[in-house]
Amino acid sequence: MSESLIDEDIRKARTLPSRYYTEQDEFDRLKAVFTGWQFAAHVSEFEAHNIRPLDHLEAINGESLLLVSGSETFCLSNVCTHRGMRLALEPCTKKTLQCRYHGRTFSLDGTLRHMPEFEQAIGFPSGADNLRRFPLKRWMGLHFTAVEGEPKAPWEMLEQRLGFLDVASYTYDPGRNRDHGVEANWLLYVDNYLEGFHIPYVHPELNQALDYAGYTTETFDGGVLQIGKAVEGDVAFDLPAGHPDEGQDIAAYYLWLFPNMMFNFYPWGLSVNVVIPVSPTQCRVLYRGYVKDANLAGQGAGSVLDTVEDQDQWVIEEVQRGMTSRAYDRGRYSPTQEQGVHHFHRMLSRLHL
Repeated sequence: MSESLIDEDIRKARTLPSRYYTEQDEFDRLKAVFTGWQFAAHVSEFEAHNIRPLDHLEAINGESLLLVSGSETFCLSNVCTHRGMRLALEPCTKKTLQCRYHGRTFSLDGTLRHMPEFEQAIGFPSGADNLRRFPLKRWMGLHFTAVEGEPKAPWEMLEQRLGFLDVASYTYDPGRNRDHGVEANWLLYVDNYLEGFHIPYVHPELNQALDYAGYTTETFDGGVLQIGKAVEGDVAFDLPAGHPDEGQDIAAYYLWLFPNMMFNFYPWGLSVNVVIPVSPTQCRVLYRGYVKDANLAGQGAGSVLDTVEDQDQWVIEEVQRGMTSRAYDRGRYSPTQEQGVHHFHRMLSRLHL
């Protein structure tokens, strides 16, 4: 993919060719975009257990990782440095990490503490016997990690818009967990999320809660923020004085961070979607919910999440089928409604994959 594939002028640009949604080679090349920041967990998830395997990240980028909370919080390799056994197979609460294979034991910061039957080993232990640490970023109570480097991210800019929400105080609600298998390429799920153009046609219930005429999209380096305004009289955020949207009735902030993370902020709390690529024609979508005010969960744009998800899956699965048509290859962008999709495709094209 070259940058010239997606014209920078949305009025002239054409969408990604259909082969990016159907062919194995293109699917494999795009796996390289998943080495940067990925959502790991919310701070409230440590209330039940201090050790949490990040199975969803292993499904995304193939790396087995752990979030470990002790005197500090670390993201560690979940692979024993002796023979490669995975250390934690489920969330648990422990003061050390011990391999179930041969008993190698680590502190919660990843440092080797003990290994039986190694007294005669020369040059043991060394730094290579400690668990590898991966970058860890806490932003508004949300933990992110990356398997390669520490890529730039717009944390400070986003806090100016969303910091008033005090997301760190929210409570994890396992009852909101969902794991959806979708018969569509992961790109299509992201494309669909990044525009409100389809809302009146696909989401009648959501359309009743949002003022479609007031729906706006803002693009920035690393993501997209969509702002849904509430219809008159419906539930909206209580915005502080001086907020950029002060005086407006905002029903939802829909934040997408490249390449596959969605953070849906509602007056009741936060719903997180993480898209996992499976094959050129399949993906998984994980939902996690963090509650601020359960009394508001049945009101407004955030009250019909399961219904909206079913509708989104239906439409993108139909689009996936259409991508195999000999009569279709590329479309055009709406200059007023599909800025987010265009921005996503431009980000992909700039990677020269």
